[in-house]
Amino acid sequence: MPDKTYDAIVVGSGPNGLAAAITMAQSGRSVLVIEANKTIGGGLRSADLTHTGCVHDICSAVHPLGIASPFFNSLELSGYGLQWLNPLVPLAHPLDDGTAVLLERSLMTTAENLGQDGRSYYRLMKPLVRNWDRLLPDILSPMHFPKHPLALGRFGLTAGQSAGYVIFKNFRSKQARALFAGIAAHSKMPLDKPGSAAFGLLLGAAGHAVGWPIAKGGSQQIAEALQKHFVEIGGEVETGREVHSLAELPKSKIILLDITQKQLGAISGNRLSDGAKKKLSAHRYGPGVFKMDWVLDGGVPWKAQDCLKAATVHIGGTFEEIAGAEDEVWKGEHASFPFVLLVQPGLFDETRAPKGKQTVWAYCHVPNGSTFDMSERIESQIERFAPGFRSRIRARSIMNTAAMEAENANYVGGDIAGGVRNPFGLFLKPGNYSTPMKGVYICSSAMPPGAGVHGMCGYFAAKKAMREIG
Repeated sequence: MPDKTYDAIVVGSGPNGLAAAITMAQSGRSVLVIEANKTIGGGLRSADLTHTGCVHDICSAVHPLGIASPFFNSLELSGYGLQWLNPLVPLAHPLDDGTAVLLERSLMTTAENLGQDGRSYYRLMKPLVRNWDRLLPDILSPMHFPKHPLALGRFGLTAGQSAGYVIFKNFRSKQARALFAGIAAHSKMPLDKPGSAAFGLLLGAAGHAVGWPIAKGGSQQIAEALQKHFVEIGGEVETGREVHSLAELPKSKIILLDITQKQLGAISGNRLSDGAKKKLSAHRYGPGVFKMDWVLDGGVPWKAQDCLKAATVHIGGTFEEIAGAEDEVWKGEHASFPFVLLVQPGLFDETRAPKGKQTVWAYCHVPNGSTFDMSERIESQIERFAPGFRSRIRARSIMNTAAMEAENANYVGGDIAGGVRNPFGLFLKPGNYSTPMKGVYICSSAMPPGAGVHGMCGYFAAKKAMREIG
């Protein structure tokens, strides 16, 4: 029996694949989503990694751009069971003196607690927070004439600078410098590189404007809510089917691929020339991640009790230490004292573990494709700010870059962002979601506006496909 014919096929069910599929289905088209894994979600999947009955997020855990996404918000996902848990303190950053600097939802409170740098911090962030609803739609779009050019232009002037320059220009205290450095390090770029300030500004402003929430029950709940909406409007989902070639797909007018350049070359078959495949193979992937999950008796025993107010904790000490660690990774080395991004969802979500236990999630950056075991270095960094951490561990899961790629083929060499890019430059990149193959489009985070759980790459790719193919 021949395969059913569809208007569109979407390969991959990450947030962008699901967004592309929903956008197509909303226009009345027949759409099939094909997912290689047994469960949907891509980087949004959750699982029992420690075999203890606990819920661990396999990749993404905290979602400032998810709660702010114009596309997600248009769907009213709360009606499909999604519940955001949004701490009043989005981020804590412990220091060696036993204190912690906090990014609080209140911009004024955050600034007041930064002492001598409070006025500078407020002056830096206030325009972004005030203009958030105008600014974000322009940022989360491919290159276009902005709806609010003055707001975007003001953001761009600072975002295009290096994080180090913004820090030295605005802050004198170790607290403010460390806080901004940790947020900027989400870029996976050295902090002296132009554009590295963009993440510090965007994610910092997000913390004040919308928070850094987690999804109750795990990040999988975001994917489940998107799937429920998709199926409700007529979409179909097939899991456990790995696509090795475009020739395997059912007939359709449009193919949307939630994959990166490496996979596109691999599955294109004879539809792409050798020259085009060579160009795709030259795509540069960025640093990978080494990720760990734990189950603890109780929670993390932080020296700074303020760390118990936040779901997200940045561990790396001072600006100089964080900058040094990220620079080492960029040079292909393994940081002796890595910058660690840690999430403790159990402080706010009782569904993650049995009573008396807590799940903790963390990763650090490593060279792409690294198989070096960073577990000792990560745990030592946590122990530095939380003495007795190791004694509370009851189970752990360790995932190097190869394990990350095995969980999600888009994470080439452990790169969870889809490739090296200047984060501000990405906002200015044309929305070229097309491929050399007619009717075939890339809708992953390798396209504008880039990494983050927001679905906008998929939304814009689908819109372009519908304009061009009809």
